[in-house]
Amino acid sequence: MASISNLSTPATPLKSSPLLPKPPTVSVSIGFPSKLALSSSRLSLRSNAPLAASLLVKCSQVGGNGTPVKQTTLHDLYHKQGQSPWYDNLCRPVTDLLPLIESGVRGVTSNPAIFQKAISTSNAYNDQFKELVQGGKDIESAYWELVVKDIQDACRLFESIYDETDGGDGYVSVEVSPQLADDTKGTVDAAKWLHKVVDRPNVYIKIPATAACVPSIKDVIALGISVNVTLIFSLSRYEAVIDAYLDGLEASGLDDLSRVTSVASFFVSRVDTLVDKMLEKIGTPEALDLRGKAANAQAALAFQLYQKKFSGPRWEALVKKGAKKQRLLWASTSVKNPAYPDTLYVAPLVGPDTVSTMPDQALQAFIDHGVVGRTIDANVSEAEGIYSALEKLGIDWSFVGNQLEVEGVDSFKKAFVSLLDSLQEKANSLKLVSL
Repeated sequence: MASISNLSTPATPLKSSPLLPKPPTVSVSIGFPSKLALSSSRLSLRSNAPLAASLLVKCSQVGGNGTPVKQTTLHDLYHKQGQSPWYDNLCRPVTDLLPLIESGVRGVTSNPAIFQKAISTSNAYNDQFKELVQGGKDIESAYWELVVKDIQDACRLFESIYDETDGGDGYVSVEVSPQLADDTKGTVDAAKWLHKVVDRPNVYIKIPATAACVPSIKDVIALGISVNVTLIFSLSRYEAVIDAYLDGLEASGLDDLSRVTSVASFFVSRVDTLVDKMLEKIGTPEALDLRGKAANAQAALAFQLYQKKFSGPRWEALVKKGAKKQRLLWASTSVKNPAYPDTLYVAPLVGPDTVSTMPDQALQAFIDHGVVGRTIDANVSEAEGIYSALEKLGIDWSFVGNQLEVEGVDSFKKAFVSLLDSLQEKANSLKLVSL
């Protein structure tokens, strides 16, 4: 197969507010599964009486992640507030996801950095990798086959959720090569290829929301391929992403749009990481008091934009053909600053028809002591005030969005190249193949 790239100072603790809740501590007991059973079409879990233990969400953990309690805050998040909790991680064995599914996880997101860590730090991929390169696959082709297998296996695990919700949930996301972030046509070709080789109804093809790839989103949606749009850092780019989704639905020519769905991954914590540095450079008491508030304020305004765009005559015309809203997905939900509450980018962003994808840290924290209640629009005026106050201090939201996009794309590119290098080294050690 041709290379798919060619297809292409600590802050002070924050004051309490509706955007920054301080959750109480609630403990959750988790046990460990005794047996994993695989059937021909589904992977299912059997367990004996659970042992008391804390939830440890780690791939390849000996004995699995543990049998969860019957009901967790993740179930409440979905059933009471209409927000789908997803897990932002994927590696082998994918059966490690089973206890998480039972604890309320309803989907999975992955990215090049996640696969870089999974494949380069685990021996679980060695046998398949050796077989692939000995069979004549080049390094990058072998990489994609490793990825596709994980995505397919994960899709099977979430297939029942997908079926039960009539395609509303239960998705697994896989990203096109980050090398294509500035290549409109290459991204479309890569998305078509990934969709074809994964061949699962509940796969989301991830496309970055770069200026070059926004047209790709429209084209891929028009082809009837469901998309997770990633690396959204600003309101203006988010609106362009929504328009691309709507344009794609209208251009598809399909009479039934119900199977073409999408999420828009709006990144959160990274916004505070950058804005906090800018505020500390300003250094005034007013500036310092706004640390840790930019990300959630912008996210709250994004939800307002979501509600506005998915209403009115244009949207209603698409609804008549079965169209589903492009749900907002909160990404980058782990806390980067240890001075902040560990559920800072989850608890304040709870709202209907949204998704929150959480890596280990955020997921464990929210299961342990997360508070479930509708918070995303609890105080829109406060969010507007914070957003405006930051502008008055000289924070340029366009600069913030563009800078974070550049950093995000660059980070994924580096992870992708690093992984290919590590696979080449592994191949060399086995005297298998060269690039």
